[in-house]
Amino acid sequence: MQEEIPEDLVEVHAGFERVTRSLADADPDVIVMVASDHFHQYSHAVMPALTVGSADVIEGTHPNEVRSFGLPEVRMPGHRALASAMIGRENLAGGFDFTFSNRPVVDHAYVVPLLYTRPELDIPVVPIHTNTNAPPLPAASRFVALGRHIAQAVGGFGPDLRVAIIASGHLAYELGTPTQFSGRSTDPTFDETAVAAMRSGDVESAARWATFERMTAAGNLSFQYLNFLTLAAAMGRPATRAVGIECRFGAEPFFEWDPS
Repeated sequence: MQEEIPEDLVEVHAGFERVTRSLADADPDVIVMVASDHFHQYSHAVMPALTVGSADVIEGTHPNEVRSFGLPEVRMPGHRALASAMIGRENLAGGFDFTFSNRPVVDHAYVVPLLYTRPELDIPVVPIHTNTNAPPLPAASRFVALGRHIAQAVGGFGPDLRVAIIASGHLAYELGTPTQFSGRSTDPTFDETAVAAMRSGDVESAARWATFERMTAAGNLSFQYLNFLTLAAAMGRPATRAVGIECRFGAEPFFEWDPS
């Protein structure tokens, strides 16, 4: 995307530019970011379901991603106070037994979207790692509850704090098989239903539909769609724009909620 943009990625590039403008217009004080850890900070030795990063400085990227993807190492400000409000202080908050990390290290799931949408990396970030890669996974309903918990914590923090919420993930997606980067979705029906859920805002129905079996049938990384259920539940209303843009990676999701 840095030079002449390939034809199949022109619309994807435009999607990122649109989100970049939306984020700049919203002018947030902090970004809460929901994304999957890709066996970088965690492994099967210790695999938390949901982890909040609570630190003054957030670091990335992991060495193998620097080597393989050419991503830069990054340091960005954190927002420890808002992270603490989400986790709880004396006791864990709101029925969520969060894991927390005072030394969070983020991977491409955070770094790539932020490099496109806020390359200055100057807005404090609260990272929330979700396990969507190593079964047993949290149920889809748990991601909905997480979104509502985020909204409640943000709302209770103070009326003057402007907060953006960003999620990253996939629609139907298969990694490490012959269908990878085939230029088509592994399950267009899954994509259509997933996008329609964002447009309707009906996260309860989406959670019932997004079973382990249905997501597995769509592809081995389709579970990352659950991150978007968190986003939709936090916003509490239908998306103002929801699309899946076809490209070499399948259908790239772009979901936006107008701040107004």
